[in-house]
Amino acid sequence: MAKAISRDDPRPLYKQVKTHILNTLYGDGMPTHAKIASERELVDQLGVSRITIRQAMKELVLEGHLQAQPGKGFYATGRPRRGYELELLRSFTETALAHGKTPGSTLLTAETTVPPPAIVEGLGLTARQPAISLKRLRLLDGKPVAISHDWIPAELAPDLLALDWRTGNRSLYAELRTRYGIVPHHGQTLLSAALAGKEEATLLRLERPAAVLTVEQIAYDTAERPINMTYTVHEPATYPLRLEQG
Repeated sequence: MAKAISRDDPRPLYKQVKTHILNTLYGDGMPTHAKIASERELVDQLGVSRITIRQAMKELVLEGHLQAQPGKGFYATGRPRRGYELELLRSFTETALAHGKTPGSTLLTAETTVPPPAIVEGLGLTARQPAISLKRLRLLDGKPVAISHDWIPAELAPDLLALDWRTGNRSLYAELRTRYGIVPHHGQTLLSAALAGKEEATLLRLERPAAVLTVEQIAYDTAERPINMTYTVHEPATYPLRLEQG
């Protein structure tokens, strides 16, 4: 099991604490009105400061996931969350688990090839430089919700395709981080809408004409090097996205 808090994770510590608590609330099936661990217990469990714990708790209360009872602690509200967080630095697998869902995937294609011009430009490659192409149908509780197509410069992860990508909850970011020491630090996201093509409608079980949400993302490491470019088609009814601000 991955550690709840990692100093190598580019997300702020309080965000990691928040994800840990959300996993406890929804992934572990905590009943409504159940009391969660105290601030002191979380400090001991996660190895972070009380200020960090309080910042995470404050956001969870404001978002309606926790209720604070002075002198007693924090309690689960059982309030369902609307939409799935769109976070460049968190994988589909992590997001699904944080919502109490079972992530899965069906491998569509996996190959090393010369990418199209838009990918070459986005990843800063030369015209004939190869990239790893990984295309998967993403599932939540067995239901198709998105089609993701990842592109990674082949020189950064030469043996990536030797892994079994048919495994239901294998995380690309986790593999890049643990096997190759590649950690996404920041990036950019472009949101758009489109009509589903024939293949997309078939895979997502949509009746055409049907609207889909498209998300194009480029992730960079701390040296400003492009490490991954992703194009995802989302089925908005079953996988709505939410942007958190502040």
